[in-house]
Amino acid sequence: MYKRTKYPKTFAGLSGQTYKNSQAVVLPVPYDRTSSFGKGADKGPQALIDTSPQMELYDREFDCETYEKYGIFTLPSLKVSNLSSEKMLSMLEKKYSELLKDNKFVGMLGGEHSITPGVMPALKKKYPNLSILQWDAHGDLRDSYEGTKNSHACAIRRCYSYVDKVVQVGIRSTCQEEADFIKEKNIADNIFSPRRFGLDQATKQKSIKEIVSKLSKDVYITIDLDGFDPSILPATGTPEPGGLGWYDCLDLMRAVFEKKNVVGFDVVELAPIKGFPSSEFMAALLVYKLFNYKFLLK
Repeated sequence: MYKRTKYPKTFAGLSGQTYKNSQAVVLPVPYDRTSSFGKGADKGPQALIDTSPQMELYDREFDCETYEKYGIFTLPSLKVSNLSSEKMLSMLEKKYSELLKDNKFVGMLGGEHSITPGVMPALKKKYPNLSILQWDAHGDLRDSYEGTKNSHACAIRRCYSYVDKVVQVGIRSTCQEEADFIKEKNIADNIFSPRRFGLDQATKQKSIKEIVSKLSKDVYITIDLDGFDPSILPATGTPEPGGLGWYDCLDLMRAVFEKKNVVGFDVVELAPIKGFPSSEFMAALLVYKLFNYKFLLK
């Protein structure tokens, strides 16, 4: 159906797709204005796209080259790099609204985590009972950080303006302000540290069922790559030890896609390390798996 280009500028190096005929779209958002430690998340989307043609397009879970079933169109990068956070969020909201109007399923590539709240107004209008599944090392629940309420460290706090339920998985680093907010909002039961998620298969499967049960019918997934252990994905701005693994993530994501209506996702905080492309490859494969789960788990 499609072919790969020799010098790829599209996700998976695919050519021949059209926006009209593709159900899935990739939206790169190269924004990195509030990062507080490691910089480089603005380089993440392009690094992921540049590495993605090295993936095999055959998916063993589905016994086919899955992209042929639904089509993936790569949009141009949103030109937000030099914008204030307020202008970035406004531009992103407008673009995302257009994509939802066209009934596209969007995989957004960050950039830092501050981009996630930008899609919430558009999604909330279409899906009033929206909930969020967050994969992350950090709560991102500060009200303000380093002089801005739109920091990457405040991303999920801002999302709470649009949703009532966020289930957080992989969390292992919070500050006192966030701990106070968690108590005030009585949301501790919705937070799964790696230990609570499960270090053995039986506990993990029990946790996955509990997580799925806590989410509403319509779910947005936000994946901060520092949710993974840095031993398998080091290229992120704020790595934390003690993270979760590749199959932990896939098992959870598959269960959510099977039971819920996932309405979109983002993969954020990839900060490439020169000469060490394994993180980009892993992130690209994760994006592909999420698209496959959306369209082939029927």
